[in-house]
Amino acid sequence: MTEAWEASVEAKIQDAVQRGEFDDLPGMGKPIPGRGAPYDEAWWIKSFLEREALPSDLLLPTSLQLRRRIEQVPDEVRDLPTEQSVRDFVGQLNAQIVSWLRFPDDGPRVAVRPVNTEDVVRRWRAERARPELTSTVTEPATVVKPSRRHRTWWQLWRRRRG
Repeated sequence: MTEAWEASVEAKIQDAVQRGEFDDLPGMGKPIPGRGAPYDEAWWIKSFLEREALPSDLLLPTSLQLRRRIEQVPDEVRDLPTEQSVRDFVGQLNAQIVSWLRFPDDGPRVAVRPVNTEDVVRRWRAERARPELTSTVTEPATVVKPSRRHRTWWQLWRRRRG
């Protein structure tokens, strides 16, 4: 039974080859990607992330994803136009953090706390108030001789001994 099935499949493949259906296939004449590389069990995950242009952070457990988002808060709120939008962003992040704290998943136990909204807003205001440097001409650096206050401990110790 299987021999008859294999024979019919082979006959169909040969007919398709004679009709030229396998000519000009994409990738024809190109080497097989990853051939000769050591075997990687997660090759299909890596290729999927690369093909779909997804960040590799999606593979992290929720606690580590939240930790990374907390670290990136200053960069993410920098371009927000209003203080209310900064507060909304931090509020949404804090809602995700509180939700995870209530029902943590099976990931590693990483200390994750809600973000202090007032600190983020204060930093956002300070960054907005800071004047942008638009000068294209740079002044040469001047060497400032350190005062007595700026001497290191070993300089003071050496002076006493010596």
